[in-house]
Amino acid sequence: MNKEVTIDTAKELGLLPEEYEKIKTILGRNPNFTELSIYSVMWSEHASYKNSILWLKKLPRKGKVLLAEAGSENAGLVNLGNGLACAFKIESHNHPSAVEPYQGAATGVGGINRDIFTMGARPIAQLNSLRFGDLKLDRTKWLLKGVVKGIGDYGNSFGVPVVGGEVYFDECYNHNPLVNAMSVGIVETDKIISATAKGIGNPVYIVGSSTGKDGIHGATFASADLHENSADDIPSVQVGDPFMEKLLLEATLELNDKGLIVGMQDMGAAGIICSTSEMSARGNCGMRINLSKVPLRQQNMEAWEILLSESQERMLLVVKKGNEKKVEKILQKWDLHYAIIGEVIDEDKLYFYYKDELVAEVPASSLVLGGGAPVYKREYKKPAYFKKIKNFDADKIPVPDNLIEVAKMICQIPTIASKRWIYEQYDTMVRTNNMSTNMPSDAGIVNVKGTNLALALTVDCNSRYVYANPQEGAAMAVAEAARNIVCSGGIPIAITNCLNFGNPYNPEVYWQFVETIKGMSKACKKFDTPVTGGNVSFYNQTALGKKVEPVYPTPTIGMLGLLDKKNQMSLAFERKGDMIYLIGKSTNDIASSQYLIHYHKVQYSPAPYFDLDEEYQMQKVVSTLIDKRLICSAHDVSEGGLFITLLESSMPNQLGFDITTDSEIREDAFLFGEGQGRVVVSVCPSREDDFVDFMMNQKVPFITLGHVTKGELRIDDVSYGFIKDYTLLYHQAIEQILNS
Repeated sequence: MNKEVTIDTAKELGLLPEEYEKIKTILGRNPNFTELSIYSVMWSEHASYKNSILWLKKLPRKGKVLLAEAGSENAGLVNLGNGLACAFKIESHNHPSAVEPYQGAATGVGGINRDIFTMGARPIAQLNSLRFGDLKLDRTKWLLKGVVKGIGDYGNSFGVPVVGGEVYFDECYNHNPLVNAMSVGIVETDKIISATAKGIGNPVYIVGSSTGKDGIHGATFASADLHENSADDIPSVQVGDPFMEKLLLEATLELNDKGLIVGMQDMGAAGIICSTSEMSARGNCGMRINLSKVPLRQQNMEAWEILLSESQERMLLVVKKGNEKKVEKILQKWDLHYAIIGEVIDEDKLYFYYKDELVAEVPASSLVLGGGAPVYKREYKKPAYFKKIKNFDADKIPVPDNLIEVAKMICQIPTIASKRWIYEQYDTMVRTNNMSTNMPSDAGIVNVKGTNLALALTVDCNSRYVYANPQEGAAMAVAEAARNIVCSGGIPIAITNCLNFGNPYNPEVYWQFVETIKGMSKACKKFDTPVTGGNVSFYNQTALGKKVEPVYPTPTIGMLGLLDKKNQMSLAFERKGDMIYLIGKSTNDIASSQYLIHYHKVQYSPAPYFDLDEEYQMQKVVSTLIDKRLICSAHDVSEGGLFITLLESSMPNQLGFDITTDSEIREDAFLFGEGQGRVVVSVCPSREDDFVDFMMNQKVPFITLGHVTKGELRIDDVSYGFIKDYTLLYHQAIEQILNS
C-alpha cells in the first residue's frame, strides 16, 4: 500500500495535475499505482463525463412515461403500459473501431446489448449509426468492411435483428470513423433489475468470460485523440464472444425470473472497478473484493490489470446471502464461469485484495459522476469557419442544364444510395418481431407480442447540418427522428443520444457541443421526447503531424416511438393512378444539400431551411391523416431532396411518378434541396376529396405534385427514364465502389 507514485506517473495515466492533488486529498495520502490507475480510468472523460455533465443536465430528462431518470441506470427505461417497459440506449465504439474495425464494432454491439439485459430486459432490436470517410479510399473500404462484418457476426450470433440504421460518408471521417450502436429490449415492469448494490454481507459474483489483458485502459484510450500511431493501442481493444454473451443473457434472465438477483451491472468501460464503484455508490455502500478469486485466462496479471481489464461478456452480480446454491446451479446449467469475489459492506469504501495483500483502498463515491469525480466548465467560442458559411450566395450557383444527369448522379452518392450491401450482412428476421421487412417505412417497426402495440425505432443525424449550425442542426436531428416515426404511423415518446465531437479542450469544438445541447433541448421539449440517457464521445479527431482534424459534430439521436399496429404506414407507393401530394413548406433552398456538396463542390453553406413550430404542426397533420386512413403512404424528404424521396417511394413496387415542379422555386432546389419539414404522401382517388377537405382546414401548406405511374419517371412533362434503371444505379453504387 505504501508504494509511491509521482505527478509524472499521473500525467502518463492521463490525469491533470489538479486531479492528482485532489486524489491525494480524498485519500489523505499519496496513492499507489493501482489506486492511481483506478482514478485514471474512472475520472477519464469516457467514464466520468467531466467536461460535459454541466451541459447534459440542461437536457429535458423527465417525462410521464419514464421509469428511470437519465443516467440513473444502465439504460433508459420507458413505460409501455400492459405491465411492460422498454429499455433502450445508444453508445459509441469509435476509437476501438478506428484501429481494429472488426472487434471494435463487434464489442460495441455486445456492450450495448449487455446494458439492456442487465436491466432484466430481453434485447429484441438493434440499430446502428455509422460514419466513414471517402469510400474511394482503401482505408475507408477496410474500415467499412471490418465494421459491418463485426456488427453482423456478433449480432447474428447473439440473435437480435438489426431493424434500422444510417450510414454516412464524408471526408471528415477519413481517419476517425464513428460507430454508434443502439439496442432495445422489453422487460416486465415487476422484473426490472437495478444496477445497485445493497444488503450488507450479500455475496458479489463475477459471471461470464474469464478475465484477460484485453481492453486495459480502454476508457483512457477512448478519452484521447487518435494519432498516426494509434494502431499501437490495439491492446486497448476488447475481443468479443457472442456465444458466451448469449449464455450470459439466458442465465441472468433465468436468475431474474426466480428472483435471485439483488443488483447487476455489466463490465464495460473500466471493467471491475467501474462496476464495483458505480453499484456501491448507487447503494450508498461499499465492497470488499478479493481479486485473487477472479477467473483469469492469462497468467502473471497484476492487480491493477485485473481491475481495469475490459474483457467482454462479464457481469457483476449481487445476490441475497443464502441463495448461493440456487444461483450456482443455474450458472452451471448455462456452462458459465463464475466466482464469488467479495461481499457488500456498510461503508463507503472499496477494498481490493490480491494474494492476501490490500492493494487498493478507495471511497466508492469518490470515483463516480455525482460523487467525487471532477466537473469542469470549459471555455467556448464560435468557430472561425463560420465566416466562410456566411459568404455563401445561392444566387451564384447556376441551375444545371441537364437535371436528368444530376438525378442519376444524386442517387449514386454513397450517403444516399442503397445500403443493401451492408444490411444484407445483418440478420433482420431473427425472433420474427420485425414488422418492416415486407412493409418498408421510415422507421424500424418491432412487434410487441401479446399487445396491440409495436415499437417504432430510428437513429438520425445529419452532421453537415450540425456543422453549419449546431443549434439548428441538432434540433433538425430530433425533428427528423420524430418525422420518421410519425411517417411510420407512430408517436414519438423518448430519445437516447450519442454525442460525437472533437476535443473538448478546443473552445471551437466545445462551442459546437454547447450549441448542440441547446438545440436538442429545444426540440425535445417541443416533441415531448425526454432524454433517457446515452453517451458522450469526445476526442473524435486525428492528429496528422501538426494538423488536427476533428470530425463534424455528430449528435446521433436514437428515438423510440409507440405505434398502434393498425396504423402502420409504408413509404411505398401502392398502385398506379394514386395521387401524390407534398405536405409542408417548399423553399428556395439548396444549402448543405448533397446536391450542392457533390455536384457543385461547395463545402461551406448554411443549414437548410427549418422551422421547429412548422415542423411540429406538419407532423401532427400527418399523424392525423394516418389515423383517419386518408393516405396510402408517407415518406419524409431528407438527404437528396424531393427527387430521392419520390424514387425511394417508387422502388419497392417498381412504380413511377409524374409530377410538376413549383414554378416559383428554382427547379434544382425543388428537386434536390433539403429544406426540412416536408413529407410526400400518396392518396387513392376514392379518398382524395376527403383528403383535400381535411387539408384545407389545416394551417399546414400542401401542394399536388402529380400521380403514380406504371414505371416511368416524368417531371414537367420530361421523361427522366424508368424506375428499373434508377433501381439498378441506386442498389449497385456502393458495391461498385467497393469492388473498384
